[in-house]
Amino acid sequence: MTSTITVRKAELSDAGTIVGFNVAMAHETEDKGLDAGIVTKGVQAVIQDPKKGFYLLAEFGGAVVGQLMVTFEWSDWRNKNFWWIQSVYVIPEYRGKKIFSILYRHIEEMAKKEGDAAGLRLYVEKDNQVARKVYLNMGMCESHYRMYEIDF
Repeated sequence: MTSTITVRKAELSDAGTIVGFNVAMAHETEDKGLDAGIVTKGVQAVIQDPKKGFYLLAEFGGAVVGQLMVTFEWSDWRNKNFWWIQSVYVIPEYRGKKIFSILYRHIEEMAKKEGDAAGLRLYVEKDNQVARKVYLNMGMCESHYRMYEIDF
């Protein structure tokens, strides 16, 4: 199956699919409902402004079956960007079929080729054991940092 998966950057016409995936992911992982109108504007903003980041989509048989988004964080310590992997989603019937692995390897190669990446980072919901295992299997390791936030 992996030989028939293609990866491409998202275009504006993909926004509806990405929004649907983001809404589904928030519900599945955090039992959180998202405002699709706000998410739509956010997705469109990323697609229209490459400085914010980009989405990669995995396709099988012409259908989008998975996604991830990359955003950038400048590191003054390294004089390079960390590429943050976010909004990871694979539709349920394609989970366990290496879709994330294909997307991850694609990002890894892109980051190395670009030459401006200090490394890849992501965050995961603390109780999402399945995702944590996948990330460890990809060669990532748990950071010693804890994340704090405040919503406005």
